Amino acid sequence: MKVAELARAHGQGMDYQAVSFDYERSPDQDAAAPVRHPVVVVGAGPVGMSLAIDLAQQGVPVVLLDNDCKLSVGSRAICFAKRTLEIFDRLGCGDRMVDKGVSWNVGKVFFRQEQIYGFNLLPESGHERPAFINLQQYYAEGYLAERIAELPLIDLRWKHAVTGVQPQGDHVVVTVDTPEGPYTLEAGYLIACDGSRSPVRGMIGQESQGRVFRDRFLIADVKMKPGGFPTERWFWFDPPFHPHQSVLLHRQPDDVWRIDFQLGWEADPEEAKKPENVIPLVKALLGEDVPFELEWVSVYTFSCLRMPAFRHGRVIFAGDSAHLVSPFGARGANSGVQDAENLAWKLATVLRGQAGEALLDSYGAEREYAADENIRNSTRATDFITPKSEVSRLFRDAVLDLAKEHAFARSLVNSGRLSVPATLAESPLNTPDADRFEGRMRPGAPAADAPVTVDGQPGWLLRQLQGSRFAALVFDGPAAQAQIATLRAAAEGLAALDVLLVGEAARAVDGALGVVDAEGLVAQRYDAQPGTVYLLRPDQHVCARWRQPSADAVRTALRRALALH
Repeated sequence: MKVAELARAHGQGMDYQAVSFDYERSPDQDAAAPVRHPVVVVGAGPVGMSLAIDLAQQGVPVVLLDNDCKLSVGSRAICFAKRTLEIFDRLGCGDRMVDKGVSWNVGKVFFRQEQIYGFNLLPESGHERPAFINLQQYYAEGYLAERIAELPLIDLRWKHAVTGVQPQGDHVVVTVDTPEGPYTLEAGYLIACDGSRSPVRGMIGQESQGRVFRDRFLIADVKMKPGGFPTERWFWFDPPFHPHQSVLLHRQPDDVWRIDFQLGWEADPEEAKKPENVIPLVKALLGEDVPFELEWVSVYTFSCLRMPAFRHGRVIFAGDSAHLVSPFGARGANSGVQDAENLAWKLATVLRGQAGEALLDSYGAEREYAADENIRNSTRATDFITPKSEVSRLFRDAVLDLAKEHAFARSLVNSGRLSVPATLAESPLNTPDADRFEGRMRPGAPAADAPVTVDGQPGWLLRQLQGSRFAALVFDGPAAQAQIATLRAAAEGLAALDVLLVGEAARAVDGALGVVDAEGLVAQRYDAQPGTVYLLRPDQHVCARWRQPSADAVRTALRRALALH
């Protein structure tokens, strides 16, 4: 199948695991000299495809290379978090993800035979997206590939494997192998999204460092009719059906359930995957009389690793090629897609000549910080789930016993703290607060969503922030018109800026978009007063906020957000 055919099919009854993409010869292979492209992305997984779409939507041509010709096999990454879904909305495929996925907010934790407590990851209303959806990775990749097929600025080349990388100062020479032999191209920037075993990482002499955990888990994708399990995340410590180990259960689309069984370090991975060894484990959980089919089985050993630096001149790493975490907490694919969002607007801005290389350095600073936060949480979860000494096990079991009756102990239970986006509080792109604010929307935080009305139609705040431009939220007051003029003057010649005038009633001033705070939640979540202004980066992170900003303050903040200070 050609990529264009996938777009026309648009997933109607499609078996994404059976899709095979055709190798197509590129004109680059017949060129007399290597052709230079502004951006070459290696790896057509969720991270590489998200990055390519984001860049293309900002007018940047992208060559996307993949050594394979198929989407992922098996469920793999299945939990896509609220923030990632908001990114997919901006990329044009969020609705399809959510419509197909299984939405959930609630998790439950069990110790031996008893539920000890439950939790709600999105207890407040007024958000468009759920805390998480469960969606097999091959669906996510299929929807992203279909979106790519709609974008002429993306040249997706299947069976084009990168076999050589030579940084050359102002570009990178890339050797690519194909079924018809090798060829060479040049990249202004080469972005490696080629997974945990990243060939590109090895080609430039880099490696990831960290910790490999001495334990193994079995993943079983089981197809069965919904029965005794609701659409929730269930985690068992030391259950009677799998004693002295842990088990995790998630529901996926198509009546498929993902079950993770802890096996222990001594388990033989190949033996463990055999149906005659998997089926008894599943029956012990479900019951002897529950019919099911095994769809996919895998055994994994988990690690928490990262490269010391994500940027190496014109070669930049994102996703698992840059950092790797254990699967508890759904931090892998989510953090990778957030890497892509962070990098895309910065790379596009630099290529347009609106900022210098320092802005790309900030990608490393911000996403290395986020990776460290994810690794810290993932390591703590793994240590709690898989204690490596008798003392550690006794402590864990005592905490679990207490958690049933005592709220303080529940904060100590760690069955995989679920992925949340990093607040980049120490980012060099932030302008520190000069005024007093309350709440979570401090500089570095991803913008919170809320219901709004625009042109008389109900909608959502983040849907108004689509694109590659900075945005200012101006909370309506007597000086709104003057503030909007101040903002436009401050941005002149520096950055494209959208202005949203947020108030209790619809009002448009000087081309600003009038946004009605339908339930008062925008003002509440942003601790807004009349005249309050928030400056948001193109990736929807807060970079500055004021009660009454001056033109100089806004211009200085924009320069700082572009790493021009």
